[in-house]
Amino acid sequence: MFTGIIEEVGRVKALSKGPKSLRLTIQAKHVLEDTKLGDSIATNGVCLTLTHQTTESFSVDVMYETLNRSTLKSLAVGHPVNLERALTLSSRLGGHMMSGHVDGVGRVKHIETEDIATKMTIQVSPKLTRYMIEKGSIGVDGISLTLVHVAHDSFVISLIPLTSSKTTLWQKRIGDEVNIEVDLIGKYVEKLLGSKEATPLTEEVLKQYGY
Repeated sequence: MFTGIIEEVGRVKALSKGPKSLRLTIQAKHVLEDTKLGDSIATNGVCLTLTHQTTESFSVDVMYETLNRSTLKSLAVGHPVNLERALTLSSRLGGHMMSGHVDGVGRVKHIETEDIATKMTIQVSPKLTRYMIEKGSIGVDGISLTLVHVAHDSFVISLIPLTSSKTTLWQKRIGDEVNIEVDLIGKYVEKLLGSKEATPLTEEVLKQYGY
């Protein structure tokens, strides 16, 4: 699990493409502290397993399912990436709970400046906006952000200068793609309410629980 609070912006040092896979080597420093092989590091919001590390870089293997659902397939040597180590029990939860399992890819549709803030409109599938609510949380390239507005096939986020400068979002331009992870709670609620095996909330059932 992750919080969506980016710890460091790394940079792609090397990559090796297979028929349906990718091995990434990423230059980093801070996220390698207290990190060992097998640990998880969110890379642009994608949970990846550390397979090799040095004092200044780490490597991860990306399988086809992950490539197919994310923007990692578009990375090239020199590209910056948002990095966050997995959450520990002693960590502060400054953002919101994120799994690092990308739900889909969005595309930057509009960018505008509003005093100190940068407002960004991102176009996505309506299959994703169904899980979004105004003032709710959303993961964009691994960054925990607040939804300012939600439309049928897009949403708006507003970035303070610190968020822009400490992540890769300041480099985004119209047409660029970003990884999207919707709030876990919405998906679980939908699953429970839509389950055929769920117990109907009849008057008798409610009485059993004191309602």
